[in-house]
Amino acid sequence: MNDSSTSRLDMLHFARRIAVQQVEQIDRWIAAEERRETGQAREAASRQPGPDWLIEMGLGGRDPVYVHIGGCHMAGKRSRSVDRDQARRAVTEGIDACPHCRPDTELRVLD
Repeated sequence: MNDSSTSRLDMLHFARRIAVQQVEQIDRWIAAEERRETGQAREAASRQPGPDWLIEMGLGGRDPVYVHIGGCHMAGKRSRSVDRDQARRAVTEGIDACPHCRPDTELRVLD
């Protein structure tokens, strides 16, 4: 761009156009990020809270195997939601407490 036919003013106009294009690109990135964050916030707000206590059933689906704190990563798909009293009763009646989430400690039911 050192050609003598290109004036300094033309080069400045060119540089300005490039800068405007970059700002417009950044504005598009900002708008996309704002939409993403808004969507995540809306999704988090609409999510139902998980159960506080779970009882995991055995393979046959009949016999309880473990009592879990809600959200325990070890709770299987055969888990059902129960209230605090049902969870406490299950632990005191001999259903094993999950060794990972330790519901017996949370329920204050210790051997």
